[in-house]
Amino acid sequence: MATPEIPKKAKAIIYDNPGTVSTKVVEVDVPEPGDNEVLINLTHSGVCHSDFGIMTNTWKMLPYPTQPGQVGGHEGVGKVVKLGAGAEASGLKIGDRVGIKWISSACGQCPPCQDGADGLCFNQKVSGYYTPGTFQQYVLGPAQYVTPIPEGLSSAEAAPLLCAGVTVYASLKRSKAQPGQWIVISGAGGGLGHLAVQIASKGMGLRVIGVDHGSKEELVKASGAEHFVDITKFPTDDNFATISSHVKSLTTKGLGAHAVVVCTASNVAYAQSLLFLRYNGTLVCVGIPENEPKAIATAFPSKFIQQHIHITGSAVGNRTEAIETMEFAARGVIKTHFREEKMDALTEVFKEMEEGKLQGRVVLDLS
Repeated sequence: MATPEIPKKAKAIIYDNPGTVSTKVVEVDVPEPGDNEVLINLTHSGVCHSDFGIMTNTWKMLPYPTQPGQVGGHEGVGKVVKLGAGAEASGLKIGDRVGIKWISSACGQCPPCQDGADGLCFNQKVSGYYTPGTFQQYVLGPAQYVTPIPEGLSSAEAAPLLCAGVTVYASLKRSKAQPGQWIVISGAGGGLGHLAVQIASKGMGLRVIGVDHGSKEELVKASGAEHFVDITKFPTDDNFATISSHVKSLTTKGLGAHAVVVCTASNVAYAQSLLFLRYNGTLVCVGIPENEPKAIATAFPSKFIQQHIHITGSAVGNRTEAIETMEFAARGVIKTHFREEKMDALTEVFKEMEEGKLQGRVVLDLS
């Protein structure tokens, strides 16, 4: 394939005033790929709650504040338009469609990488945080680490799967729930949650209870949940006794769920979710609440001792899980519920996210 014409400048969206909900479309220089890198002409990028946390500086777990001028985003899909020296050894060619993930680069050499835990790489680079992200038309990626996009899967559909999809797939595997067992997805109507419901129910044979705001019931049930629990119908001043007894009543013999995956960034959701579990159950932490960190309010030692329950976390997924997630989508097992917006609409999208009104996912058309 002939080398496409590459402009000197291209559009990007920056966080112009980190700490606030504000973005700006600007022109930036198109970079040159270095050794073992590829230049990708991005056409689509998903918008994730993690981007919101980085933009607003509300994720206290991050070591440094976000700087003005940071190009955000970490769910980008586009075509390879230029190969750096040595990049051809990866098997990539001009014109191949690939994706950039939250971990834009992992070293492959440190202990976590060697254990298949790319998301914990000691030398990782995070797309959209001190590394130029995917809210732009051209981006660099390591030839060995970008994710191939299957034929038949549109770029707009693929983009959210690079973070939301692979993250929930990895978390479902870490839950150790087996086919036919009950799993609760907290935040089931959100960008991560609706994909978790689909993978759990249609891809892994799990019985799903979706928990979220009542406005998201239709999406959650359409995604494959057997039951839906509207959080607004239950009090929060009874130590979550009412909602936990209701959730347990939906499971076999009222024993509770074998696993809960918390996809929402809510401290209340974590406090509730531990009470949904049966004995030997597992709570998987995925959503990261903003502002000052809080412990899980219901995590009493006696509960762990009496019920042998587990709490674990799941940070994105590895390169193999990213490829497997794409294959789920290419086979039609999962389908992202999304709408497309132009680059200049990003600030409004983030405001919608801040107010908790977003259903499914937003994908930016970068053309």
